[in-house]
Amino acid sequence: MDDVTLRALNLLEEAQAGGAARVLTVAEAALREPTGELPDGPAAMHFARVVALTRLGDLRAAIAAADLMLAAADREGSAGWRSCALSLRATRRLRLGDQDIAEYDIEAVLRDLVSAETALLADEPDPVIRGNARTGIAIGYAQLRLYELAGPQFQAAYEAACRASYPDNGNRAMWLCNLAELNLMWALELYQIGQVAEAEKHTTVAEEYAVRAAAEASGPQAEVWRLSALLYAACSRADRQDPAGAAVDIPRYIGLLETFGLREQHQELLLCRPFHAVALRRSGRPEEALRVIQDAVASLAPDPDWLISAALHRTHAVLLSATGSSDAVPGLTYGDALAELLWRQRQRWLHTAMTMQSYDVLRWQHEQAERAARTDPLTGVANRRGLDIFLRNLTAPGTVADQPVAVLTVDIDRFKQINDSLGHATGDDVLRAVAELLTSKVRKGDFVARLGGDEFVAILPGADTGAATEVAKRTVAAIAGLTAWPVNVSVGVASGPAYLIDETLTRADSAMYAAKRAGGNRATASS
Repeated sequence: MDDVTLRALNLLEEAQAGGAARVLTVAEAALREPTGELPDGPAAMHFARVVALTRLGDLRAAIAAADLMLAAADREGSAGWRSCALSLRATRRLRLGDQDIAEYDIEAVLRDLVSAETALLADEPDPVIRGNARTGIAIGYAQLRLYELAGPQFQAAYEAACRASYPDNGNRAMWLCNLAELNLMWALELYQIGQVAEAEKHTTVAEEYAVRAAAEASGPQAEVWRLSALLYAACSRADRQDPAGAAVDIPRYIGLLETFGLREQHQELLLCRPFHAVALRRSGRPEEALRVIQDAVASLAPDPDWLISAALHRTHAVLLSATGSSDAVPGLTYGDALAELLWRQRQRWLHTAMTMQSYDVLRWQHEQAERAARTDPLTGVANRRGLDIFLRNLTAPGTVADQPVAVLTVDIDRFKQINDSLGHATGDDVLRAVAELLTSKVRKGDFVARLGGDEFVAILPGADTGAATEVAKRTVAAIAGLTAWPVNVSVGVASGPAYLIDETLTRADSAMYAAKRAGGNRATASS
């Protein structure tokens, strides 16, 4: 993890702990450091800015900030930050749609979440960034109640945290708690549509994750995660093997967690109240069960999580009905019908998301195959086919046919001797090093290809012979400066209008051979 990412993640924690206003100021100053312009800063700092704006309640600005983060991630070539940007935009869009029906666009939300998943097919080497990316996707799917899709993302985040290079910050226990909570939420929704056996399967899974989380709790918030895990484990037992024990443990762990005073815990504690009431009822304490659920309903916020609110009200109606209250029956009937409709809606969203996933994976695989067909597998630069495609695009309709284009033809001096004396494995290393140095010396937007053997070419659109010769000289000097092997190159330079690119390539090739005849280790421009 680099220093910028570490600093951004520290700002993220500060924003979540209540310091969003200061984080916004610091992040924006850091973003302006490279050029003075906000968009030009690193993706990691855009991440901190998105979270700060969200914490300050400005969702529209947070969505715009996520767009800037996405552009920065693409500029940096970071699959992980691209994924984070897409999932951040999705979850902010979802929250904005909840506040303003005119902004509600479930298809756009699903598209961003699926695209965030697809971005990670390219892999992200930094396990911390990868863990954050997986978490963002999981949160988005969980908010849509797409449990089947959220679970694997939390699991992947947990696996990223198991890497030896991952800091011991407690995230492993956090993600196991997320998985336990997700399965409890899934069970609550299944209970509401009468799928009791399926619900109990998920409380069993929730207990397994919770027990593991309690055992793996570490880092500065270890006690919070341990108590959360034990609370979830107690909830998991309420409808199965140990209602009496759950009836004792649930309020005990809730009380201990409340001493930490974390605002984020309110929803998680309310999630546990239906399980507490069930445990009390199954333990022969119906009056206490009714009192617990009445208190929980009374403590609901004005805009509560739909599923928790529905579970609390349904549990309340079930308990009232058990006392013989006729008033509870109509509400229970209506609630069950609504739960069934919402489950069907969830199923439609799930089908849409999975269809999008299948299409995106196929598209990504096709793009990878196309890219592989255009790329030299040894050096990673373009091959001859890739060069042909680039040159066709250079003179395609709509382009400026007479724009200047410079060509560098690069050939390694006495490469056969390197292979014969040092071996072909060393020769391959030399080819990779030359390709890397040549790529580093040309400008952004220029094109490098390996023509085969020890010959490379660079295409510099918009450059004249003078500018291209300077690039060629820097390349010759850089390669001559390699300390691992005695390597030199000869470079031929030529330029001309785009529509005469074939002629320019031929002249550059002739200039390269002139450089070789002059002893090599030099750049020669076509006359």
